[in-house]
Amino acid sequence: MNAAADSESANKNMPNVGDEAPDFTLPSHNEGELNLGWYRGRKNVILAFYPGDWTPVCSNQIPGYSKRIEEFDALNCQLLGISVDSVACHIAWAKSFGGLHYPLMADFHPHGAVAKLYGVFNDTYGTADRVVFLIDTEGVIRYVQHPPNSAIPDNEELFEQIRALENSAAGR
Repeated sequence: MNAAADSESANKNMPNVGDEAPDFTLPSHNEGELNLGWYRGRKNVILAFYPGDWTPVCSNQIPGYSKRIEEFDALNCQLLGISVDSVACHIAWAKSFGGLHYPLMADFHPHGAVAKLYGVFNDTYGTADRVVFLIDTEGVIRYVQHPPNSAIPDNEELFEQIRALENSAAGR
């Protein structure tokens, strides 16, 4: 995807750091329907929006998280992948990797409703842009990473942010 197309995305309405994360419920490939609000008071959450299953960059990003799931767990962090693909597509794609250790959520119907709610829906392509949100246990967005759709998000930076969040929570 080119920069011009990325700039046509609806991300002008993206929530900011410090904003309450919009709540939603979506079906997942492995756990039925999940609701973001359920994690409040329990876990930090990573929402990893990505353009689509079976695409080259996503096929590196998404299984890359699964390889580090123990690190996410150790930092009290639930990972949720979100694209506009269907549950059936997510199931087939996850199987192609030998399974994934976290839910892929289907923002399929109504098409891209949650991506639009988060201001990351790309009208040009009808997909979500690649954006990662870190949400604390109180439901507040604490970090946003928005690399180009052609790049994998920086996991080291993400883990630094998660650790900082956990350290600040421990100091309360």
